[in-house]
Amino acid sequence: MMNKFLLLLFALALITVQALDAFAAGNPDTGPGCGLGKLAWQDYKGQKQIAPQVMMATTNGTFGSQTFGISFGTSGCTNDGVIMRTERTNVFVFAMFDNLSQEMAKGQGEHLASLATLMGVPAEHQAEFFTMAQEKYKTLVEAGEASPVAVIKAIEDAMAAHPVLAKVAAVR
Repeated sequence: MMNKFLLLLFALALITVQALDAFAAGNPDTGPGCGLGKLAWQDYKGQKQIAPQVMMATTNGTFGSQTFGISFGTSGCTNDGVIMRTERTNVFVFAMFDNLSQEMAKGQGEHLASLATLMGVPAEHQAEFFTMAQEKYKTLVEAGEASPVAVIKAIEDAMAAHPVLAKVAAVR
């Protein structure tokens, strides 16, 4: 008896979803956003039906492609406003910390230049940024606090106190 009731309930839910799909025909949304799942199943007819949406979402969830796509603007995703500059900076510092540490100690390098760009430092002020980052890194190393979190905080604080870079820090 209970199985028949559940089957009936499922059938009603399925009919309701299909009916709602018919009413939503003017809605341009065709599934669960973007990502590898969206690309893999985009040619499937009836994208607003349950099966293709579940397949899109499952593919995205299995491979983590939607998060990656949104973060880096790939797989049909955009990152305009979804990941803020601060988060991109944090991810970069955590991922490239070893290389970045070496370059901060030297006061130059590609990773340090990338960090400056991520933090919105214009090319004409990057030399000042490099010098400031080198000074702050030496202070952090001496204090035994050379971690990604400490580096980000120290650079942000130093930028806020710097006469030229403070304008850039205020934009962040």
